[in-house]
Amino acid sequence: MTIAATAIAVAIIVGCSKPSEKSDFAYVTNGVDPFWDLCAAGVRIAEREFGVKCEVHMPTKGVVDQKRILEAMVAKGVKGIAVSPVDPENQTGHLNEIAQVTKLITHDADAPESDRLVYIGTDNYKAGRALGQLVKEAIPDGGEVMIFVGRLEQLNARQRRQGVIDELLNRAHQTLGQVKFDEVAKEFKGDKYTVLDTRTDNFDKAKAKANAEDAITKYKNLACMVGLFAYNPPACIDAIKEAGKLDQIKVCGFDEQESFLQAIKDGHAHGTISQQPWNYGYNSVKLLKSIMDGDTSAIPENRFIDVGYKVITKANIDEFWAEKKKMAELGAKK
Repeated sequence: MTIAATAIAVAIIVGCSKPSEKSDFAYVTNGVDPFWDLCAAGVRIAEREFGVKCEVHMPTKGVVDQKRILEAMVAKGVKGIAVSPVDPENQTGHLNEIAQVTKLITHDADAPESDRLVYIGTDNYKAGRALGQLVKEAIPDGGEVMIFVGRLEQLNARQRRQGVIDELLNRAHQTLGQVKFDEVAKEFKGDKYTVLDTRTDNFDKAKAKANAEDAITKYKNLACMVGLFAYNPPACIDAIKEAGKLDQIKVCGFDEQESFLQAIKDGHAHGTISQQPWNYGYNSVKLLKSIMDGDTSAIPENRFIDVGYKVITKANIDEFWAEKKKMAELGAKK
């Protein structure tokens, strides 16, 4: 069955809107998390600014759910889709089919071998190295480090992990798009820092905390826990609190969940790397609107729009937190 035929069938099943209610675009995440709520805020701000309508969809069941949503949006006739692929290597064929019938871009996580028009995101390898620098600040005398992440099928997760490892082992910088990835089930020992292991949880928040608890029990000299997805650092903080080791184990991570920002403010965590997710939603809608209008000049030759990242520590936590709240409020306005 062709992608168009499949999409029509899915549309009938899910009860897509009538043509008169058609949205211009769809913004599809790779899961459910407060991080994506901030991306959605950027979408809403862009909707008002550019006079378009964009649906936001957050799949709850991984690849299968994301595939269903993409096909439903094609059947609905949206003019463009921004998607964060769950498993890009295994989704490339399907993404190429989607790209044949609508304008397709990726955000947050890329599918570089697909026919997407452009990737809007962060240089996750470089951001991973910045996270490694935070770890060096947190434990300047060195020590044992554990990495926690939802899954490593996503390219951004692998890039972040590699950046952290390369930075802690003082390796040469690699170029995005040509990064060579270390195997997962292995210990990496440098002059000062040892990366003991990388634990995955497949977006299971309970397992994320259990992974952190197990690491605290198993590694008595654990000095720092590194969380690569938004919910990982808070899970580490919770496990450390319950173990009574807030003053012994440092935490560094990605993104900006409220509890983690509070931990940084209180001195229980060292810092985080924020992708300023509202920029993902805003820039995705802005670019899709330009493409819809026939203007592709914003797409660079390398097909990567880097929204950058911000390093957050106790020194600038108040300023960043105020910005985050402002973006959330603007996104909530009708």
